[in-house]
Formats: sequence, structure tokens, C-alpha cells
Amino acid sequence: MGTHAIHDKHDHVHGKSCGHRAVQHEGHIDYLHDGHLHHAHDGHVDEHVIAVDSAHPASCTNGHTCSGHKTGHVHGPSCGHPAVPHGDHVDYLVEGHLHHEHDGHCDDHGKLRAV
Repeated sequence: MGTHAIHDKHDHVHGKSCGHRAVQHEGHIDYLHDGHLHHAHDGHVDEHVIAVDSAHPASCTNGHTCSGHKTGHVHGPSCGHPAVPHGDHVDYLVEGHLHHEHDGHCDDHGKLRAV
């Protein structure tokens, strides 16, 4: 495996009952933990990021209809939706897809399956 970002001094053990949302990412399970996407392997925890690609675009979608929150909802650290690193920004997982707050609306940045 090539070079990858490691989350130093991570004592928490991720697993089925750890309390963090598990998501399917690039053929494995990662955990959403305090704005990070963690993948435990080989005795350490990697910092993963959802890549910007055709399945997870970073472009403006001019808003979209979603029943995951009320109009006017503001995403942030205590909004109730887990933060997800996506490219060079942070999105929020809402009803199985990534929301990116932008210009007074939420863009749909693609699906992310919770497991």
C-alpha cells in the first residue's frame, strides 16, 4: 500500500458497537468520527476522504428536494448530521447522501451508504 494519512494517537477502537456511523467506502467500512472518516488497519487508523468524482461531485446542484431536514436548516458541528470529509471541504450525511451547504441551499454531492 502507498503513502496514506494516519490519525496519530487514536485510542478508540472502531467496530459494530463503537457509537460511530459506519459507511461503505471504496470496498471497505469506514467510521465517521468527529468530522473524520476513519479506517482501522494494520494496527493504526487512516484518515480517509471521499474523493471528488462522478459519483461524488463537488459542483453546485442549485439545491435539491430532501426530506432529511427542514428548509433553512444550517449544517455545522452540532446540527445532528455527521460531517464527512469530501475533497477539499466538509459535507454532511443526510438520508444516505452528502449535503454541501452553499449559497443558501444544500447541494447533493452523491450517495454514501451507511452500514
